[in-house]
Amino acid sequence: MSIDGDPPRLNRRLLLAGVPGLFAARGWAMPAGKPRLLVLFLRGGYDSASLLVPHKNDFYRRSRPGIAVPAERQLVLSDGWALNTAAQPLKPLWDRRQLAFIPFAGSPDVSRSHFETQDIIEYGHAGRNRAETSGFMNRLASEIGARGQAMAFTQSLPIAMRGPLVVPNVDLSRRSALSASRQSAIAAMYAGDSQLGDQVKAGLDAGAAVSAALEREMRLSGRNAGGAAAFEANAERMGVLMRDKVALAFADIGGWDTHVGQAGGLDYRLSLLARGLSGLATGLGPVWRDTAVLVISEFGRTFRQNGSGGTDHGHGTSFLLLGGAVAGGRIAGRQLAVNQAMLHQNRDFPVLNDVRDVAGGLFARLYGLKPAALQRIFPASRPLDLALV
Repeated sequence: MSIDGDPPRLNRRLLLAGVPGLFAARGWAMPAGKPRLLVLFLRGGYDSASLLVPHKNDFYRRSRPGIAVPAERQLVLSDGWALNTAAQPLKPLWDRRQLAFIPFAGSPDVSRSHFETQDIIEYGHAGRNRAETSGFMNRLASEIGARGQAMAFTQSLPIAMRGPLVVPNVDLSRRSALSASRQSAIAAMYAGDSQLGDQVKAGLDAGAAVSAALEREMRLSGRNAGGAAAFEANAERMGVLMRDKVALAFADIGGWDTHVGQAGGLDYRLSLLARGLSGLATGLGPVWRDTAVLVISEFGRTFRQNGSGGTDHGHGTSFLLLGGAVAGGRIAGRQLAVNQAMLHQNRDFPVLNDVRDVAGGLFARLYGLKPAALQRIFPASRPLDLALV
């Protein structure tokens, strides 16, 4: 199902998406030592060369005379790379070896279309499979037995989480209590359903419903990812939910399409992202040690700046993998020296590390999945074992 098509009707799955009290009412907590995984999608194609910076690289400086991160704002990492000081809260994670970067990463798709590439990544196929109806994270949830333990922290259910397994979505930035009359109406809808009725009633009785469920029908037609500020404000709450109830999660952040005057605004968003990831670790508390967070984007930006002080749609980008379960403190994956010869179509970072292969290798390590299971999640992929967990 394409995101450009008609929105699905409001149904039981979508209504339940607005009732996080269902999790609280079940009376269980996640067992200690169970892996937690969050996939965080930076929608819009973020400029990875402004986060993971080619350190002391003349080609980088010449290509970006107005937007290159200056040397005094680069925190040296390793292998010729540095971290933009705008994302300084990530440096302690690097120092504790709980953060790794994977440059030259992304989808082999070269359409430079936000929606096309996002769809390809979320469906988890090598190309756009028009017959596919499930996302790769829904298939992963089925393989690892995460029924009732998966959630999307998004305004509408993302493609990655769609499929046979019912996965709720919760917009943490929009919350308010339901009125008594609305609680009664919702409970009545499910009164005849023995499987869901008790769960819904318990969730409503717990008083932990959010208004997003009742607004959802108006907002299903687009992805509507919140911005970096919303992520930073809600990341700790997200971590608390993952600590107690959620083993597998998806979230997204919009606002990364920086065609014009990107320097100051992008630094601000990177700082919010870094602070949000730090807050997520705080919310997870002791189970941070069991957690992996994979940060991806549909593509990177052009290596050279454009005439408007920004960058245009590119190809390769840099992924982040962080968490207490991560064997970090290194730049991982297949790499090339940063110079003009390595550019894809003489404009972008190439993709040397396919998102499906990177994620497949991570899933194999994190969950002990066998090749057959990985092929069901990512058909015709070649899982890449980067030994990052």
